[in-house]
Amino acid sequence: MIRPHGPLDGGMPAPGMFALCVLSSSSSGNCSLVAWHDRGRRRVAMIDCGLSPRKTARLMGEVGIGVEEVSDLLLTHLDSDHAHPGWWRRPPREFAATVRMDRRQMGRAERSGMLVGRRTEPFSAGEGFEIAQGCAVGTVALSHDDLGVTAFRFATDRCTLGFATDLGRVTSELTEQLREVDVLAIESNYCPRMQIESDRPEFLKRRIMDGAGHLSNQEAALAVREIAPRDHAVFLHLSRQCNSPGLVLSEHAGSDYAITVAEPDRPTRWVLTTGDRGAKRRPAPIRVEQRSLFADVGGGPA
Repeated sequence: MIRPHGPLDGGMPAPGMFALCVLSSSSSGNCSLVAWHDRGRRRVAMIDCGLSPRKTARLMGEVGIGVEEVSDLLLTHLDSDHAHPGWWRRPPREFAATVRMDRRQMGRAERSGMLVGRRTEPFSAGEGFEIAQGCAVGTVALSHDDLGVTAFRFATDRCTLGFATDLGRVTSELTEQLREVDVLAIESNYCPRMQIESDRPEFLKRRIMDGAGHLSNQEAALAVREIAPRDHAVFLHLSRQCNSPGLVLSEHAGSDYAITVAEPDRPTRWVLTTGDRGAKRRPAPIRVEQRSLFADVGGGPA
Protein backbone atom coordinates (compact mmCIF):
# COMPACT_ATOMS: atom_id res chain seq x y z
CA MET A 1 0.00 0.00 0.00
CA ILE A 2 1.27 3.51 -0.78
CA ARG A 3 1.50 5.64 2.31
CA PRO A 4 0.28 9.20 1.83
CA HIS A 5 2.64 12.08 1.33
CA GLY A 6 2.66 14.21 4.43
CA PRO A 7 4.10 14.66 7.92
CA LEU A 8 6.02 11.93 9.66
CA ASP A 9 3.53 9.78 11.56
CA GLY A 10 3.91 10.22 15.31
CA GLY A 11 6.42 13.04 14.94
CA MET A 12 9.59 10.93 14.92
CA PRO A 13 10.88 7.46 14.03
CA ALA A 14 11.00 4.76 16.69
CA PRO A 15 14.20 4.75 18.78
CA GLY A 16 17.17 3.55 16.76
CA MET A 17 15.36 3.94 13.43
CA PHE A 18 15.70 6.32 10.48
CA ALA A 19 13.12 8.00 8.28
CA LEU A 20 14.12 9.30 4.85
CA CYS A 21 12.24 11.87 2.76
CA VAL A 22 13.53 13.09 -0.61
CA LEU A 23 12.18 16.62 -0.95
CA SER A 24 13.32 16.93 -4.57
CA SER A 25 15.73 15.14 -6.88
CA SER A 26 16.60 16.29 -10.40
CA SER A 27 19.05 18.50 -12.25
CA SER A 28 16.93 21.42 -11.00
CA GLY A 29 17.77 20.72 -7.37
CA ASN A 30 18.43 17.95 -4.87
CA CYS A 31 17.59 17.89 -1.17
CA SER A 32 16.75 15.04 1.21
CA LEU A 33 16.05 14.71 4.93
CA VAL A 34 17.02 11.98 7.38
CA ALA A 35 15.21 12.00 10.72
CA TRP A 36 15.90 9.86 13.77
CA HIS A 37 15.12 9.59 17.47
CA ASP A 38 17.78 10.96 19.79
CA ARG A 39 17.12 10.49 23.51
CA GLY A 40 13.51 11.55 23.35
CA ARG A 41 13.71 14.23 20.69
CA ARG A 42 13.69 14.29 16.92
CA ARG A 43 16.91 15.03 15.06
CA VAL A 44 17.09 15.94 11.39
CA ALA A 45 19.99 15.96 8.96
CA MET A 46 19.77 17.42 5.46
CA ILE A 47 21.60 15.77 2.57
CA ASP A 48 22.40 18.46 0.00
CA CYS A 49 20.70 21.85 -0.24
CA GLY A 50 20.19 22.21 -3.98
CA LEU A 51 16.88 24.08 -3.75
CA SER A 52 16.39 27.70 -2.81
CA PRO A 53 15.87 28.27 0.92
CA ARG A 54 12.30 29.41 0.26
CA LYS A 55 11.34 26.32 -1.75
CA THR A 56 13.10 24.05 0.74
CA ALA A 57 11.19 25.55 3.65
CA ARG A 58 7.90 25.12 1.79
CA LEU A 59 8.54 21.46 0.97
CA MET A 60 9.82 20.77 4.49
CA GLY A 61 6.62 22.26 5.86
CA GLU A 62 4.62 19.83 3.72
CA VAL A 63 6.30 16.90 5.50
CA GLY A 64 6.16 18.40 8.99
CA ILE A 65 9.76 19.56 9.47
CA GLY A 66 11.04 23.06 10.21
CA VAL A 67 14.31 24.39 8.79
CA GLU A 68 15.41 25.24 12.34
CA GLU A 69 15.34 21.51 13.19
CA VAL A 70 18.22 20.69 10.84
CA SER A 71 21.31 20.03 12.94
CA ASP A 72 23.65 18.84 10.18
CA LEU A 73 24.00 19.52 6.45
CA LEU A 74 25.85 16.74 4.63
CA LEU A 75 27.02 17.72 1.16
CA THR A 76 27.66 15.07 -1.46
CA HIS A 77 29.41 17.71 -3.63
CA LEU A 78 29.10 21.38 -4.52
CA ASP A 79 27.41 21.50 -7.93
CA SER A 80 24.68 24.14 -7.79
CA ASP A 81 21.88 21.56 -8.01
CA HIS A 82 23.23 20.14 -4.73
CA ALA A 83 24.43 23.35 -3.03
CA HIS A 84 22.18 26.29 -3.91
CA PRO A 85 23.99 29.63 -3.47
CA GLY A 86 20.96 31.11 -1.72
CA TRP A 87 21.81 29.19 1.44
CA TRP A 88 25.13 30.98 1.85
CA ARG A 89 23.46 34.37 1.66
CA ARG A 90 21.36 33.53 4.72
CA PRO A 91 22.86 34.66 8.03
CA PRO A 92 24.27 31.71 10.00
CA ARG A 93 21.79 32.41 12.79
CA GLU A 94 18.95 31.59 10.34
CA PHE A 95 20.52 28.28 9.32
CA ALA A 96 22.82 27.08 12.06
CA ALA A 97 23.39 23.51 10.87
CA THR A 98 26.90 22.10 10.99
CA VAL A 99 28.16 21.80 7.41
CA ARG A 100 29.95 18.52 6.62
CA MET A 101 31.83 17.93 3.37
CA ASP A 102 34.84 16.16 1.93
CA ARG A 103 38.07 18.09 2.41
CA ARG A 104 38.55 17.96 -1.37
CA GLN A 105 35.62 20.37 -1.68
CA MET A 106 36.84 22.88 0.90
CA GLY A 107 38.86 25.10 -1.42
CA ARG A 108 35.91 25.58 -3.75
CA ALA A 109 33.62 26.22 -0.79
CA GLU A 110 35.93 28.82 0.71
CA ARG A 111 36.40 30.63 -2.61
CA SER A 112 32.63 30.87 -3.01
CA GLY A 113 32.22 32.35 0.48
CA MET A 114 29.76 29.66 1.49
CA LEU A 115 31.48 28.88 4.78
CA VAL A 116 31.79 32.39 6.23
CA GLY A 117 30.64 32.34 9.84
CA ARG A 118 29.47 28.73 9.68
CA ARG A 119 30.51 25.74 11.70
CA THR A 120 32.17 23.34 9.27
CA GLU A 121 33.35 19.81 9.96
CA PRO A 122 35.31 18.52 6.94
CA PHE A 123 36.09 14.83 6.62
CA SER A 124 38.66 12.93 4.61
CA ALA A 125 37.70 10.40 1.96
CA GLY A 126 36.53 7.21 3.63
CA GLU A 127 36.45 8.77 7.11
CA GLY A 128 33.44 8.30 9.38
CA PHE A 129 31.96 10.61 12.00
CA GLU A 130 29.13 10.83 14.52
CA ILE A 131 26.29 13.30 14.09
CA ALA A 132 24.64 12.34 17.38
CA GLN A 133 25.14 9.86 20.17
CA GLY A 134 24.64 6.42 18.67
CA CYS A 135 24.26 7.73 15.10
CA ALA A 136 27.37 7.21 12.95
CA VAL A 137 27.97 8.16 9.33
CA GLY A 138 30.42 6.35 7.06
CA THR A 139 31.65 7.92 3.82
CA VAL A 140 32.82 6.66 0.43
CA ALA A 141 34.56 8.88 -2.13
CA LEU A 142 33.65 8.32 -5.78
CA SER A 143 34.30 9.88 -9.18
CA HIS A 144 32.15 12.76 -10.40
CA ASP A 145 33.56 15.56 -12.54
CA ASP A 146 36.74 17.10 -11.10
CA LEU A 147 36.38 16.99 -7.30
CA GLY A 148 34.41 13.79 -6.85
CA VAL A 149 31.34 13.02 -4.78
CA THR A 150 30.62 11.41 -1.40
CA ALA A 151 28.20 8.60 -0.63
CA PHE A 152 26.96 8.16 2.96
CA ARG A 153 26.03 5.24 5.19
CA PHE A 154 24.00 6.13 8.30
CA ALA A 155 23.97 3.58 11.11
CA THR A 156 22.58 3.04 14.59
CA ASP A 157 22.77 -0.18 16.57
CA ARG A 158 19.43 -1.20 15.03
CA CYS A 159 19.39 -0.12 11.37
CA THR A 160 21.29 1.31 8.40
CA LEU A 161 20.56 3.68 5.53
CA GLY A 162 22.66 4.31 2.41
CA PHE A 163 22.64 7.38 0.16
CA ALA A 164 24.53 7.63 -3.14
CA THR A 165 23.99 10.01 -6.05
CA ASP A 166 25.89 11.52 -9.00
CA LEU A 167 28.12 8.48 -9.18
CA GLY A 168 30.59 8.25 -12.00
CA ARG A 169 30.75 4.51 -11.51
CA VAL A 170 30.01 1.94 -8.85
CA THR A 171 33.06 0.65 -7.00
CA SER A 172 33.63 -2.36 -4.78
CA GLU A 173 34.26 0.05 -1.90
CA LEU A 174 30.77 1.52 -2.35
CA THR A 175 29.01 -1.84 -2.53
CA GLU A 176 30.90 -3.13 0.50
CA GLN A 177 30.15 -0.02 2.57
CA LEU A 178 26.43 -0.09 1.70
CA ARG A 179 25.89 -3.84 1.54
CA GLU A 180 22.52 -4.92 2.98
CA VAL A 181 21.54 -1.53 4.30
CA ASP A 182 17.89 -1.47 5.33
CA VAL A 183 17.08 1.43 2.99
CA LEU A 184 19.16 2.40 -0.03
CA ALA A 185 18.75 5.70 -1.92
CA ILE A 186 20.70 5.65 -5.19
CA GLU A 187 20.63 7.54 -8.45
CA SER A 188 19.18 5.99 -11.62
CA ASN A 189 19.78 8.87 -13.97
CA TYR A 190 19.34 7.89 -17.61
CA CYS A 191 18.36 5.36 -20.24
CA PRO A 192 21.38 4.84 -22.54
CA ARG A 193 19.25 4.55 -25.68
CA MET A 194 17.38 7.78 -24.89
CA GLN A 195 20.65 9.50 -24.04
CA ILE A 196 22.32 8.51 -27.30
CA GLU A 197 19.27 9.40 -29.41
CA SER A 198 18.68 12.74 -27.66
CA ASP A 199 19.54 16.09 -29.24
CA ARG A 200 21.98 16.90 -26.46
CA PRO A 201 25.47 17.99 -27.51
CA GLU A 202 28.02 15.20 -27.72
CA PHE A 203 30.21 16.68 -24.98
CA LEU A 204 27.30 16.50 -22.53
CA LYS A 205 26.50 12.90 -23.46
CA ARG A 206 30.15 11.99 -22.89
CA ARG A 207 30.22 13.80 -19.55
CA ILE A 208 27.20 11.90 -18.30
CA MET A 209 28.16 8.48 -19.66
CA ASP A 210 31.99 8.36 -19.43
CA GLY A 211 32.30 7.04 -15.87
CA ALA A 212 32.60 10.40 -14.11
CA GLY A 213 29.01 11.61 -14.54
CA HIS A 214 25.92 9.59 -13.68
CA LEU A 215 24.62 6.01 -13.47
CA SER A 216 22.36 4.54 -16.12
CA ASN A 217 19.27 2.58 -15.11
CA GLN A 218 21.12 -0.67 -15.82
CA GLU A 219 24.18 0.36 -13.82
CA ALA A 220 21.97 1.38 -10.91
CA ALA A 221 20.10 -1.92 -11.05
CA LEU A 222 23.36 -3.89 -10.96
CA ALA A 223 24.50 -1.83 -7.97
CA VAL A 224 21.25 -2.47 -6.12
CA ARG A 225 21.49 -6.21 -6.75
CA GLU A 226 25.04 -6.19 -5.40
CA ILE A 227 24.18 -4.07 -2.36
CA ALA A 228 20.96 -6.03 -1.69
CA PRO A 229 18.96 -3.55 0.43
CA ARG A 230 16.89 -5.36 2.99
CA ASP A 231 13.68 -3.35 2.80
CA HIS A 232 13.52 -0.47 0.36
CA ALA A 233 15.24 1.15 -2.63
CA VAL A 234 14.69 4.85 -3.42
CA PHE A 235 15.72 5.99 -6.89
CA LEU A 236 17.12 9.50 -7.31
CA HIS A 237 18.01 12.07 -9.96
CA LEU A 238 16.04 10.75 -12.94
CA SER A 239 16.76 12.70 -16.11
CA ARG A 240 13.63 14.43 -17.32
CA GLN A 241 14.78 14.24 -20.94
CA CYS A 242 16.43 10.81 -21.03
CA ASN A 243 14.54 8.61 -18.57
CA SER A 244 11.13 7.72 -17.19
CA PRO A 245 9.80 6.14 -13.99
CA GLY A 246 8.51 3.18 -15.98
CA LEU A 247 11.98 2.41 -17.35
CA VAL A 248 13.46 2.55 -13.84
CA LEU A 249 10.77 0.28 -12.42
CA SER A 250 11.19 -2.23 -15.25
CA GLU A 251 14.77 -2.87 -14.14
CA HIS A 252 13.51 -4.02 -10.73
CA ALA A 253 10.56 -6.22 -11.67
CA GLY A 254 10.13 -9.06 -9.17
CA SER A 255 12.45 -7.47 -6.63
CA ASP A 256 12.18 -8.34 -2.94
CA TYR A 257 12.52 -4.71 -1.84
CA ALA A 258 9.94 -1.96 -1.97
CA ILE A 259 10.53 0.86 -4.46
CA THR A 260 10.08 4.62 -4.39
CA VAL A 261 10.99 6.94 -7.27
CA ALA A 262 11.83 10.51 -6.29
CA GLU A 263 10.35 13.50 -8.11
CA PRO A 264 11.67 16.98 -8.95
CA ASP A 265 8.97 19.10 -7.34
CA ARG A 266 7.19 17.09 -4.67
CA PRO A 267 8.48 15.18 -1.62
CA THR A 268 8.42 11.42 -1.47
CA ARG A 269 6.59 9.76 1.38
CA TRP A 270 8.66 9.12 4.48
CA VAL A 271 10.53 5.84 4.02
CA LEU A 272 11.10 4.14 7.37
CA THR A 273 13.71 1.60 8.35
CA THR A 274 12.33 -1.42 10.17
CA GLY A 275 15.36 -2.75 12.04
CA ASP A 276 14.20 -6.29 11.32
CA ARG A 277 17.48 -8.16 11.02
CA GLY A 278 15.84 -11.53 10.50
CA ALA A 279 14.98 -13.12 7.19
CA LYS A 280 14.33 -10.70 4.37
CA ARG A 281 10.70 -9.93 3.78
CA ARG A 282 9.16 -9.72 0.32
CA PRO A 283 7.11 -6.52 0.28
CA ALA A 284 5.15 -5.60 -2.81
CA PRO A 285 6.99 -2.92 -4.80
CA ILE A 286 5.71 0.57 -4.08
CA ARG A 287 5.14 2.73 -7.12
CA VAL A 288 4.86 6.41 -6.27
CA GLU A 289 2.76 8.59 -8.58
CA GLN A 290 4.95 10.50 -11.01
CA ARG A 291 2.48 13.21 -11.95
CA SER A 292 5.04 15.96 -12.65
CA LEU A 293 8.40 14.37 -13.33
CA PHE A 294 8.78 15.91 -16.77
CA ALA A 295 7.28 19.32 -16.01
CA ASP A 296 9.33 22.27 -17.08
CA VAL A 297 10.80 23.26 -13.74
CA GLY A 298 13.96 24.89 -14.99
CA GLY A 299 17.59 23.98 -14.43
CA GLY A 300 20.05 22.26 -16.71
CA PRO A 301 19.90 18.78 -18.23
CA ALA A 302 21.12 15.67 -16.46
